Amino acid sequence: MSEAVLYPLLGFGAALLLVLVLFRMRTRRFYFIRHGETVLNAAHIRQGEEGELSPEGRAQADRVGMAFIPVHVKRIITSAYPRAEETATIMNKHLHVPIIVSPLFSERRNPTAIIGQKRDLPHIKAIIDQIENAYHADNYRYADEENFTDLKIRARKAIALLARQGKDHTIVVTHHVFLKMLLAYMLHNERLHAGDFVKVSYFNFSDNATVSVAEYNPWRHFGRSKGWRVIAYNVQPEDLNKKITATE
Repeated sequence: MSEAVLYPLLGFGAALLLVLVLFRMRTRRFYFIRHGETVLNAAHIRQGEEGELSPEGRAQADRVGMAFIPVHVKRIITSAYPRAEETATIMNKHLHVPIIVSPLFSERRNPTAIIGQKRDLPHIKAIIDQIENAYHADNYRYADEENFTDLKIRARKAIALLARQGKDHTIVVTHHVFLKMLLAYMLHNERLHAGDFVKVSYFNFSDNATVSVAEYNPWRHFGRSKGWRVIAYNVQPEDLNKKITATE
């Protein structure tokens, strides 16, 4: 091949490579949604993996799906729990995008002793307070639940998976406790300890079918934030655009 042909080809190849690198390094936005209200949520009963949406929960999922029509999301990633998949499916009636199911985004596993129990019963409340609201070592475990260390490891894996996503706008349907763990890990990374999480969790309740927003910027991956920025938390779907605009 002559130099007259080779050099333009090399130049084109370099330009194409640069375009691909810049495409992969652009900022991506993630919309984290707690699933709609379940029958057991409404009855104040602690859940395990099973549990379907209540009529109100289905209506919530429909409203949040409608709110995302102008956002032009390209993908939904959902927890493997039925209540999250049901939420994603109802939302997708308005969005018509691929749904990916990942157990990484499922809820914290409760200890067997409290599953199916009213959370305001004194002995159940005592267990919940000990696990979720009391200061303890990172590796403390009450019984057979997923403890802080387990959750932190799973959050690290989940965030790594999200960082590899190539779409500009992605919805992630997840759960109350694990959503807070994801956002806390984005803020603190490996500096996050159980005491920090107790404070974040106690003072930041996540309502059903609300939206929290974060961005990942690959150019900042080696900085203190590892490229992540939390933009909004626990926003009602109808206030989403206004809230995001106010923080930009």
